[in-house]
Amino acid sequence: MAGAQPGGGRSVIVTGGGSGIGLATARAFAAQGDRVAVADYDAASATAAADELRAGGAEAIAVEVDVSDRAQVARMVAATREAFGRLDVLVNNAGIGVAGDVVETSDADLDRTLAVNVKGTFYGCQEAIPVMLEGGGGIIVNVTSAVALAAVERRAAYTASKGAILALTRSVAVDFMRRGIRCNCVAPGTTDSPWVERILTGQPDPVAARQAMVDRQPLGRLGHPDEVAGAILYLASPAASFVHGTCLSVDGGMTAK
Repeated sequence: MAGAQPGGGRSVIVTGGGSGIGLATARAFAAQGDRVAVADYDAASATAAADELRAGGAEAIAVEVDVSDRAQVARMVAATREAFGRLDVLVNNAGIGVAGDVVETSDADLDRTLAVNVKGTFYGCQEAIPVMLEGGGGIIVNVTSAVALAAVERRAAYTASKGAILALTRSVAVDFMRRGIRCNCVAPGTTDSPWVERILTGQPDPVAARQAMVDRQPLGRLGHPDEVAGAILYLASPAASFVHGTCLSVDGGMTAK
């Protein structure tokens, strides 16, 4: 099946690949010889990441994409296929989050969170799978969150969206595993990233807010993007050939309580 080799030229898309977990993942695939399409809402971040990978000797392209727009997702898949000839691995990592309980959350925040996180993942699978099937199969790794398994306070829309990604992962796995598609997901805990920094910057006391994030981690620290990227690489590797529809927690013990 496509994607069965541990590197050496597979064609990979990483959404949200311009920073944080996505950038660490793009670097990890490139380091093992895969060709990487760095897809991101922020064109400058995508371009910088692709330039970095090429400077290190990898094949890489940058793709600007709003994953909530089906047409843009289709163009992302088409651009990757045009550049690399096929598509072997899709990492649906792009996502957003907002603070607020179910009463506080506005319609606009709910709609945008579901559009990016749920529709974005859905569209990624929908557009990638036919191309993968033409090539004999492929691998999808979705990025959900520890909150899909153990909710935290005031993250209602984000929790709902990440729970949907977990359920969608299992649905895709059941529907396509016999046709050569492996679909799994990772569930990171709070991971030190530019996205977290943006959240903290908007808090009245960023230092206290960061400490609160650390305190809810049983391990006593935030995760590192490379730790999540390593889990994604495993799920995309031959070592995970019997792994279908699972959720791999990389959360410093958040869901072990």
